[in-house]
Amino acid sequence: MAGYIRTALLLAGLTALFVAVGFAIAGEQGMIIAFLVACGMNVFAWWNSDRVVLGMHNAQPIGPEDAPRLHAMTAALAARAGIPMPALYVIHEDQPNAFATGRSPEKGAVAVNTGLLDMMSEREVAGVIAHELAHIKNRDTLIMTITATLAGAIGMLAQFGFIFGRGSNGRSNPFGPIGTILLIILAPIAAMIVQMAVSRSREYEADRIGAEIAGDPRGLASALLRLEGYKQGRVNEAAEAIPASAHLFLINPLSGLRMDGLFSTHPATANRVAALEELAARMGPPQGGPPGGIAPSGIPAAPPRVTQARPGPWSQGGRRNPWG
Repeated sequence: MAGYIRTALLLAGLTALFVAVGFAIAGEQGMIIAFLVACGMNVFAWWNSDRVVLGMHNAQPIGPEDAPRLHAMTAALAARAGIPMPALYVIHEDQPNAFATGRSPEKGAVAVNTGLLDMMSEREVAGVIAHELAHIKNRDTLIMTITATLAGAIGMLAQFGFIFGRGSNGRSNPFGPIGTILLIILAPIAAMIVQMAVSRSREYEADRIGAEIAGDPRGLASALLRLEGYKQGRVNEAAEAIPASAHLFLINPLSGLRMDGLFSTHPATANRVAALEELAARMGPPQGGPPGGIAPSGIPAAPPRVTQARPGPWSQGGRRNPWG
């Protein structure tokens, strides 16, 4: 509940910032025009976001005949989450990661990198899939689209500030020349900070709900730690080319030195793991099976964890049967 309240407050703050900047720079008419243009762009992106994002990352659909075990796992977790079975996609990418997309649970899709299936245990993959299903259940794609719309509109209005020196009603800009310049520079940065804060808030919530779906918070915690470690030295070329999609992934896929805290699209992995450990202590061990199993969802117990990357069921020339 705290996560939802925090997200609502951040969205309200972003909306207030948008209205204030629009009115100060261009008056009511300029604010409305910029808002409509930004909304039009994002409505198009919203209706086509799943196909666009999946295409950008060269995701390939996989059916039950391609990945029977992965499909069975996802179907069991989706049933526990109370949502329809999402479409499954695979991305031929060595960096282990995953993301969810789709404008509603009925249009949901989950894409997993081959590196994830090659390097993670079944227990950890279940935690990752459950996390992505939590994003679909929570309609986080819708929330992030709203924040993107408002942040983009604020950026447009800041650009308009170079053109409009007075409001539409002819009055002088109350901020003055220096204030307007500062507003042009700082407003987009503030919008970006709020947008990233919303993203981090949704990640914490998806961790919690995903852990409850799988019935095993430590499975997701283990996956997060291993994903963070395994991404080092493995460059996600598509994500680097389109960094705007980084917030979709379970772990930030971008390499290099990135600012943490306010300018991070994801919470620190250590903080996420700590929250999951607290949840695990309250929930107790998974019920109905041996430690490490995920019996409540009907998923078999996990095989022993691997400590190094192992070859997966993938071929260079085409798809084979992942987890077949």
